[in-house]
Amino acid sequence: MYNFLVGVMIVLSILIIIAVMMQPSKQNSAASAFTGGADQLFGKQKARGFEAVMQKFTAVVAVLWMVVAVALAFIA
Repeated sequence: MYNFLVGVMIVLSILIIIAVMMQPSKQNSAASAFTGGADQLFGKQKARGFEAVMQKFTAVVAVLWMVVAVALAFIA
């Protein structure tokens, strides 16, 4: 069981890396580097299309990763 969960953890880790790298960049100007993107954080724009799918996929994979990490901690 432990080896299976370690394998699942490795696959989920790779999926998180791929999902984060596939998300489109949100910084459009040099001014956003100084503000830290706060205008986008508190903006009322919702993600649409590919961006929304990637955000949901990343969140689901991250939650699964945490569940597997807790399960590994209890087993070990």
